Amino acid sequence: MAEPPLPPGSTIGILGGGQLGRMLSMAAARLGMRAHIYAPEPDPPAGHVAHRVTTAGWDDHAALDAFAATVDVVTLEFENIPVETLHRLASSRPVRPGPGSLEVSQDRLAEKRFLNAAGIATARFHPVDGEEDIARAIVACGAPGILKTRRLGYDGKGQIRIEAAGEAGAAWSALGRRPAIYEAFVDFGLELSVVAARGRDGAVACFDPAENRHEAGILRRSTVPGAVSAAQRVEAALIAGRILNALDHVGVMGVEFFAAGNGLLVNEIAPRVHNSGHWTIEACTIDQFEQHIRAICGWPLGDGARHADAVMENLIGAEAGDWPRIAADPAAALHLYGKDPPRPGRKMGHVTRIRPRG
Repeated sequence: MAEPPLPPGSTIGILGGGQLGRMLSMAAARLGMRAHIYAPEPDPPAGHVAHRVTTAGWDDHAALDAFAATVDVVTLEFENIPVETLHRLASSRPVRPGPGSLEVSQDRLAEKRFLNAAGIATARFHPVDGEEDIARAIVACGAPGILKTRRLGYDGKGQIRIEAAGEAGAAWSALGRRPAIYEAFVDFGLELSVVAARGRDGAVACFDPAENRHEAGILRRSTVPGAVSAAQRVEAALIAGRILNALDHVGVMGVEFFAAGNGLLVNEIAPRVHNSGHWTIEACTIDQFEQHIRAICGWPLGDGARHADAVMENLIGAEAGDWPRIAADPAAALHLYGKDPPRPGRKMGHVTRIRPRG
């Protein structure tokens, strides 16, 4: 007999207390559910809007067990959570997405190998476990290339561009001599991403791809429809569906692509709601956050159709201090994340502007 959907009044346990957990909590509340945040840091932004907050470490078994006893399903707002934490929680509560999605996405080498094994194209890559491996990687993949830590890099962190083999020693030291992956540089014409969801029943729904612009490794702007062609929209959605199914993923996932040559290369996957999908809040009837709550609770997925074109721009660091001007703009939908203090490179909020669908 199929597991029934979780009804309104259920409690969603969310691992992580950042802005994504904040927006997931708000989506849960719209559907009549409560959110319980579990995060190591005190006063997390998600806690400002959630029903309950537990402040404890990822390895605090007593706190994890007590948290699990108060929720009906567990999900996550970022991927750098110890897999052991998910296994502990999964012994008593459904965890969606499951540990398998994290095991793949937490390690760039494992992620690339998984994608290639599934027949999905990526940049050429080579594992790097020591300085001498960089020379071998350059022979195998060419130069220039990007040396990246296998774990914990995000928003451009943990990455160094290498132009020639002579830079190997300095790059390896700058990266902290940690296990890494060398990726061939991709001369892409466009960066795009798809936010897609898979339900408990295996149904898949995709939002339209966004054209993305980055600055200093941080997403600056997502535009929908942008310069993404009809063929690229179809290809990106099909690839995202294959990834979701191969991982038996339940929930939302962000898939980032390079458009290079005649096809798409997957850059990376994120097993959670995604920064490049924030435009869906204003431009879709069911946004990515509600879609995720629906998926993990066994509700029917929305179809992801947009009713407007959109441009979403991140507010980084001190830019959030410009809120009076943005709030006075009748075309701007302002979202501030409740973070303090602002720091260079820190996402403090975003603003979305929509226009009639073209």
